[in-house]
Amino acid sequence: MTLPTFAELPQRPDAPPGSSWGVFGDDDEHGTLNFIGPEQVIGAATLIRTGKVFPLNWNVELPAPALFHRRSLRHELFHFENAGGITVDDYLDDFFPQGSSQWDALRHFGDAEHGFYNGATLEEVSRLDDGRLGIETMARRGIAGRGVLLDVVRALATDGVEIDPFDFFPIGPDLLERTARVQSVELRPGDVLLVRTGWVEAYCALDTEARAALAAESAPGSPGLYGDGVPAFLWDLRIAAVAADNPALEASRPGTGPELELHRALIARLGMPLGELWELGALAQDCSLDRRFDMFLASAPLNLGGGAGSPPNALAVK
Repeated sequence: MTLPTFAELPQRPDAPPGSSWGVFGDDDEHGTLNFIGPEQVIGAATLIRTGKVFPLNWNVELPAPALFHRRSLRHELFHFENAGGITVDDYLDDFFPQGSSQWDALRHFGDAEHGFYNGATLEEVSRLDDGRLGIETMARRGIAGRGVLLDVVRALATDGVEIDPFDFFPIGPDLLERTARVQSVELRPGDVLLVRTGWVEAYCALDTEARAALAAESAPGSPGLYGDGVPAFLWDLRIAAVAADNPALEASRPGTGPELELHRALIARLGMPLGELWELGALAQDCSLDRRFDMFLASAPLNLGGGAGSPPNALAVK
């Protein structure tokens, strides 16, 4: 299949600028995950050399207090006796699937003027039963392939540049390319791109009072992806999905938050799943030691009918 460059988009007359609507078929719900095929999965499996496994899900109860006006999760245990002994079960209240490490499903964000990916309407993505673009579409497909970590915060440190993890700092194509060069890693079609900003690790170092103050803001600040060139950069490299360790993937200003232009450009227009608040610290440390920044990555989102997001349940295997 010959795919258009970003400059050649859109391919469908009713589609907005810079959109891939119709490229993978008018009824497609997988978006850029279509870039991952059997060849990419088989190739990624050859990256398993040491058998080291790195879970990329943060504690589901963090951040606490919750951000973005969500409620904090409550976890309860209960037990009961039965013929064979004692059973312990549990349940969750106020569980927000996008409250901690997450994937944004393609129904999570729409273009205010043009609607959702591939022309889906708000009515279609608001149904829990037979709506379009729900997280169950990703879950039933599964995500497995080559993951590539771009450790931006570490690459900047080599130049003596320190960034405040709780303030706005834009990460555009030039910095992503520079980080890849510093790491001697090549981005390939079908890659799941992981971007480390250091936000999760910095949050874990905060005391209770500082965490409460951060949650009291309407939105926390953070480094993140930013700029008009990002969609073309990711599309022309055939990146299948992109995730970071910050709250919104995009760079965010304290108090006002991200502008969400990339949410519109990537989710609604290109059909690219976005990941946020992934725990990348341990993986980054290992990558810096063995100088290997690519790995086999597997992710199994919740098979939740009509869901707008899910914990990624992601593992990096080296």
